[in-house]
Amino acid sequence: MKYIKLALAMVCVVLFIGCAGDTQSNIALDEDDIGLRNTPLTSEDVRLKDFAYISTPAGEGKVVDRSFENAPPMISHDVTGMMDITKDFNACISCHAPENAAAINIISVPASHTYDTFNDKKIDGIADSRYNCTLCHSPQANIAPIVGNTFKPDFRNESDKRKSNLLDILDEGVN
Repeated sequence: MKYIKLALAMVCVVLFIGCAGDTQSNIALDEDDIGLRNTPLTSEDVRLKDFAYISTPAGEGKVVDRSFENAPPMISHDVTGMMDITKDFNACISCHAPENAAAINIISVPASHTYDTFNDKKIDGIADSRYNCTLCHSPQANIAPIVGNTFKPDFRNESDKRKSNLLDILDEGVN
């Protein structure tokens, strides 16, 4: 009992000392030290670096390896005039739909885009939840990253760098 009281007293002393300092100076950050803007957060004087999206025509872009397994692939061609995507019109699908992509020898949307995961069945066409391509896929710009990245992806198979296996592993680990 004596040791329990001693241990409890020690814990109380450590907590008291830890909480006794000036908490504001330990937690608060100056707004000039937050983020990558190099201007105060309250300032509206924000200048973006000059950059240009890649101008490689569609069909001629170099395929970019995925950042990690099943990461959405990057758009490797110019998208000028293609970004007015609506449910009724999608320039991406006009080329990347499975029935069209094979004919013109380009990458097709993966099986996960023609699958209704809510009802667990294949559907005709692109799933309603997948029509807005730029929610996941991004056009590339010719600009150096602001922050370095040393992440190295670990792919199960070499082919996963260029294609999706999402439907194959979607329920992995689910009982």
